[in-house]
Order: sequence, then C-alpha cells, then structure tokens
Amino acid sequence: MKSLVLEHLAKTYFDPYRGTQVEAIKDLSLTVEEGDFVAVVGPSGCGKTTVLNMIAGFVPKTGGRILVDDREVSGPGPDRGVVFQSFALFPWKTVRENVAFGPKMRGVGKVERARIADEYLEMAGLSHAADRYPNELSGGMQQRVGVVRALANNPDVLLMDEPFASVDAQTRMTLQEELTRIWEERRPTVVFITHDVGEAVFLANKVVVLARGNLLAEVDISLPRPRVWDSLVHDNDFKDLSNQVLQLVRSA
Repeated sequence: MKSLVLEHLAKTYFDPYRGTQVEAIKDLSLTVEEGDFVAVVGPSGCGKTTVLNMIAGFVPKTGGRILVDDREVSGPGPDRGVVFQSFALFPWKTVRENVAFGPKMRGVGKVERARIADEYLEMAGLSHAADRYPNELSGGMQQRVGVVRALANNPDVLLMDEPFASVDAQTRMTLQEELTRIWEERRPTVVFITHDVGEAVFLANKVVVLARGNLLAEVDISLPRPRVWDSLVHDNDFKDLSNQVLQLVRSA
C-alpha cells in the first residue's frame, strides 16, 4: 500500500497584480511509500509550500488527485498531521495538554490520552516539561512539542513545512538529529519542506526537487542511519549528495 500518491496534481490561481492566471503547480505526480521520509526542495516560488498545503487539504487543487492510503483528499483530516514553521501551540494549555489535544478530538479517553502524551513526551526528552506552558519553553523545545503533538494523533502522513527555520543554527542541528531518531523509532511517513539542501540530505531517504511547479528530479539518499552531524559533516558521500541536489536546485 502507498501512503501518499499525487496524480497529475495542478494548481492555478488568479494574480490580481498581473491580471492573469498563474500555474503554481503543473501536472505533478509523485509517490511516497509508507514509512518513507521525503524532503522537498527547490528555489523560492517553485511551489513547495503550495504542494504541502494541498496535501494537508488547506488549499483546493485545480486538477489531479491526492490519495492517502487510497482515500482521496478533499479537505483537512486527522490522517495528515502538520508541523508549521511557527510553533502553533495553544498558549493556555500545558505541554501535556497540547500533545493530548489530537487524541482528545478523536474521542480518546482522558486516562489513555494522558498515557499517549506522556509516551511521546518521554520519547522526545520532554517529560520534565509536561506541566509547563509554551511561554516557559525555549524555541527548540516548543518545536519538539509541535512535532510530537502531530505524531501523537497517529497520522498516516506527517507534513512538515520548514519547521526548524525559526531557531538558531545549533538548536536546528539538534532538532534535526532528534527528528531522525524519532522517525527511526516510529517510522511515520514524512513529507518535509525545506530550502536548506544540507537539511534535506541529512534527514531524508529521498529528496524531491521542484522547479517552476514541476518535478525536476528525485534523488535517493542511501546514507546510513543513525545520522549525527559530527560524523556526516565530514562524510564524502554526504558532501557529494548535497552537491548533487544543490546543482539541481541551481539549475531550476
């Protein structure tokens, strides 16, 4: 079974400044296997976030189909979890309550959703912060809460839109390592949008390069796991793959 399939996906919108229709996405087809980690890169304006928003159901498509486990996407749903660049946590809820929110909306009982929240918080090294509020956490900790909150709802596909772009470089590297560890443990299907080629190669099993709304290339990333920056930053295969993807982005 395929977790996510895009078939001839298209998105056209009216640009009032130009007074014309603009093709943001043109006949895009892509298959993401169950349990895979796919990073999507490309120059600004190539349609990365538009694709993610259509998969999430936030933006209607103009043409084609989006299938999640053979079910056509027609709007937002719990089968797709989203992690945004902004932390998007509920400031009036504790960390535990934020993580338990998705299961609560699905009707999971109080005791069970607390157990689920505590399990994911422990996995992310956040058990000590369970009773704190978001404004009591660092930016990196808030984003870790955002990731496990999405995972706690057990989505078929986890959609991530440049989730680490707003934190400092050192925290970003730590979060990248943390995400790869969590992914290895739980194996969710992930579509990760980023403008950072190094981040894409570090995280993913496959990097998809978009150009002007089209699929330009798919690059398999066969680097061994677990992945940590201290070893990969000097790895020739990592350097070669990063350079290959970077040249594709530049050509776009």
